[in-house]
Amino acid sequence: MDMAADTQGDVTIVTVRSERIDAASAIRFKDRMRELTEGGDGRVVLDMAAVDFIDSSGLGAIVSAMKVLGPERKLELAGLTPKVMKVFRLTRMDGVFTLHADVEAARAHGASAA
Repeated sequence: MDMAADTQGDVTIVTVRSERIDAASAIRFKDRMRELTEGGDGRVVLDMAAVDFIDSSGLGAIVSAMKVLGPERKLELAGLTPKVMKVFRLTRMDGVFTLHADVEAARAHGASAA
């Protein structure tokens, strides 16, 4: 799973560079998220602007990543494409995660919350 992380202050931005988070990639996604967020603190923003498809396994992998972070670290999502946003709305996961239009909006949200 092609992903990268950049930590700025108390925010870690994890960028997904793959077009799909599905059954074929869910385990790799979870493992990579664990690697990229391990040992940090503060908010984690998952930049999903490149993701064009997600299935139930992909949703499960994102929920699993949220649980691994624990209650002290918040997982927020940014840049959901219309297709991916539709899946989050249909499954009501849009009520579980804080969703941002893009990474800049996520950063601004964190600055205003501080």
